[in-house]
Amino acid sequence: MNENSGDGRHDRKVSRREEYAEATRRAIVDSARLLFGQKGYFATKVDEIAATARVSPATVYTVTGGKQGLLRTLIDVWSAAPEAAVARDRIDQFDDPADLLQFLATLTREMREDYGDIMRVVLAAAPHDPTAADGLATGTARYRGFLAAVAERLAHLGALREGVDTDEALDILWFYFGYAGFFTFVDDNGWTYPRAEQWLRNAASRALL
Repeated sequence: MNENSGDGRHDRKVSRREEYAEATRRAIVDSARLLFGQKGYFATKVDEIAATARVSPATVYTVTGGKQGLLRTLIDVWSAAPEAAVARDRIDQFDDPADLLQFLATLTREMREDYGDIMRVVLAAAPHDPTAADGLATGTARYRGFLAAVAERLAHLGALREGVDTDEALDILWFYFGYAGFFTFVDDNGWTYPRAEQWLRNAASRALL
């Protein structure tokens, strides 16, 4: 009985230690995301991330691998987001092309609202940093793969207008729902996300269906 009690206390200690480690990692990642968004990737220093997360600079390197490790983590947070994986599984459930494009427009808007800050950081850093460039390539491949599945579903439904094949449909979807669309309307033109979502959905429908 004493042995079992001892094992139970040990398990609780391990659990608490793991919880603390995860909380520390999350605080560092959140701090990096905040500062990268505010100051840019290159202008942000590890000391600033550490101060914001209330840990030592050494802990930032040990737990997350420094700025490059943090950037890779943030790229995964965005490009491997759970909602994107769930959405991929739903594509083949749509039988109405208009409903599928509405689903795509809404998902894209939600992803921009939730992860647009990370996308901006990566897009700005990619021309000057190999880690960002590799991460952007990975994220873009995942993103275009999702849009390719949408294009293939539209083709399977016989919804594409005459002369538009799946490759061209993918290019058209990327034009409207790639990185530029929402950022141009919201950041440059001051549109609301819902307004941009509606316009992009309608324009993509006219171009594709």
